[in-house]
Amino acid sequence: MIELQFNHILLHIQLIVYIIAVFMVLRKAKKLYLENNAGTNINSYNWLFQFAVVLSTVYFVAILKNVLKFSDHPYISEWIKIGLLLVQLPIICWYLFKALNNPGLFRNIDSKLKLVSEIISEEKKDEHLALNEEEYDEELLKLKKYMIGEKPFLNPSLTIKDISNETEIPVRDLSLLINHQLGQHFYDFINNYRIENAMDILKDGTKSKVTVLEILYEVGFNSKSSFNTAFKKHTGTTPTAYRKSLQNNIL
Repeated sequence: MIELQFNHILLHIQLIVYIIAVFMVLRKAKKLYLENNAGTNINSYNWLFQFAVVLSTVYFVAILKNVLKFSDHPYISEWIKIGLLLVQLPIICWYLFKALNNPGLFRNIDSKLKLVSEIISEEKKDEHLALNEEEYDEELLKLKKYMIGEKPFLNPSLTIKDISNETEIPVRDLSLLINHQLGQHFYDFINNYRIENAMDILKDGTKSKVTVLEILYEVGFNSKSSFNTAFKKHTGTTPTAYRKSLQNNIL
């Protein structure tokens, strides 16, 4: 029936639009995480992105199955159907395993948070709200003094709101200061301090027996992969290679 065919096509168009919308929302979520968090929260984006990719892949494979069903190779469609039935249970178990062992992954983003680009756009419309260069310099000095003195970056779950509460700099101004004036995401800004601290430990001869894994947790990271990525981005080499180069220079 034409009505059934129309509904079938409309359903698939709707699902594709939803998939595109999901990835657009995830893209914005990633920016919000990077601009406002420097810890475990970024894992929420990574996990949700992975899950969205898996479900999208399964969906498009299912479409391929339906197309091949009416082709000259219908048996391929049957094999794909069997494959999809087999992967359903592992995907569900993977999702439940993640949910039970990492409930923090499913926490929502603060609805009050805004992208820096949106804040700048608002300030252009209302110029009297914008800080002048002198005020930015004062707040930047205050921020750097706090970062060096209190070392808040050692907290693996640090957020821009935490620093705002301690420095008494409004979240809006702090976000503009770091993400716009300094040209860094909050995530990278905090990780730079963590890497500098890690480098100091690696240079310390009295701590030569401290493992890289112990160091990364000590300076505020929560995974080896994120530590290695940030360290290589900051120094151009891995923590292990950096330590070996220091030892070779001493010898």
